[in-house]
Amino acid sequence: MSSKNSDETLCGNRNPRITWEGCSVLLDINDGDRVLFSRLNGGAKIKIGNKNCSLQPLIGCPFGSSFQVEVGEDGPFLSRVGPASEGSNLGEKMDCEVMEECRDNRALVDNNTAQTLTGEDIDEMRRKGVTGDEIVEALIANSATFDKKTAFSQEKYRIKKQKKYAPRVLVRRPFARSICEAYFKKQGEKIGFLRVDTLSLLLSFANVTPHSDVLVMDMLDGLITGAVAERLGGMGYVCNTYCGMTPYPINIVRMFNFSNETCKKIVNASLSELQPSSHSENSTSVDQIEDDSDVRKVQNKEISSPSAIDLVSNIESGKSIKAGDKAPLDAINSWKENGFSSLIIAAPDLDAWSIAKELVPLLSYSAPFVIYHQYLQPLATCMHNLQTEKMAISLQISESWLREYQVLPSRTHPHMQMSSSGGYLLTGIRITASEKSPA
Repeated sequence: MSSKNSDETLCGNRNPRITWEGCSVLLDINDGDRVLFSRLNGGAKIKIGNKNCSLQPLIGCPFGSSFQVEVGEDGPFLSRVGPASEGSNLGEKMDCEVMEECRDNRALVDNNTAQTLTGEDIDEMRRKGVTGDEIVEALIANSATFDKKTAFSQEKYRIKKQKKYAPRVLVRRPFARSICEAYFKKQGEKIGFLRVDTLSLLLSFANVTPHSDVLVMDMLDGLITGAVAERLGGMGYVCNTYCGMTPYPINIVRMFNFSNETCKKIVNASLSELQPSSHSENSTSVDQIEDDSDVRKVQNKEISSPSAIDLVSNIESGKSIKAGDKAPLDAINSWKENGFSSLIIAAPDLDAWSIAKELVPLLSYSAPFVIYHQYLQPLATCMHNLQTEKMAISLQISESWLREYQVLPSRTHPHMQMSSSGGYLLTGIRITASEKSPA
């Protein structure tokens, strides 16, 4: 009794805006050039360029803090950068842009003779303990063409040198949006190329709110499960169902820093356990789904991406979150009797219709469901079959469209490159399957 209260008190007193030892963080290096997840502890390290830096300085700092790689007597380390130093050049840059609109780079020739500072000079400065910012300023001062460049080119030159000689690390809090953006950018196949705007629509269409019981089939490594649990806030169950004998992995859930109370609400139950006893005679389709699932798992292991190690650095060394325990028997009986309040299917390795016809009847009447797939055709087939079987109403397939903009003085325009699609959503509302005689 006392140990339980002490654990609750500890969680209640912990500031979620401050990092702590053992928490997971998303490290954004050089403004998105590299992103990775890590668990903070005394022995954790990160390699930036050819330097290994300890993550100890990150413990106890607010999320959103910036750190810069410096070299001291004991080797490279991460030094915190204040907001003042981050924006010190902003006013100067704005003044230059107004005063030097007539400048251009037509007379500049890139022949590698403009810089008088040699590599030996830079190495000597590093041995003397000169900071990265001072090296960047020395490079600018010894450049014969820097003053002749436009303000935009000067800023690009400064950023390029800063990333090389004074790389920065931004500590971001891992939550549904940041995790989805990081995986979509670096390892989209792990999450079925689910874009963050599609994820937000998925949660809204499924009406995920506190005190709901959400049935999820998540084959996206736990992204959907974690996003639903985050929105529920520990008030309501997330039941992750699966075909076969082994639950699907939910490794991404470990990165959310969920409390123990939230983890207890993340449970799993097999599809056969959730189906009513009267459904056992129609187990042929379930067996077929299990066979398809096993085949796809083997195929996915053969084509797994080698970049996964970089994206989840130091996560395996920490303590794993105890989420995804077996659903309690009384909860399963309640779901069999009353049904779930909403359903989310994100199983790109399975046939959409084959799994929908098994899971949609587990919902309560008038409950919403959402099916995600990277491609349109499986959802179109599923939508047609749902209409034919009269299992749902308000069926529609939607695709969101997202485009980022660069917002800078006199240079505001859409990004030149963007993702073509973030996936498709099939949404609907379950209705009773009883047939009514015509009037």
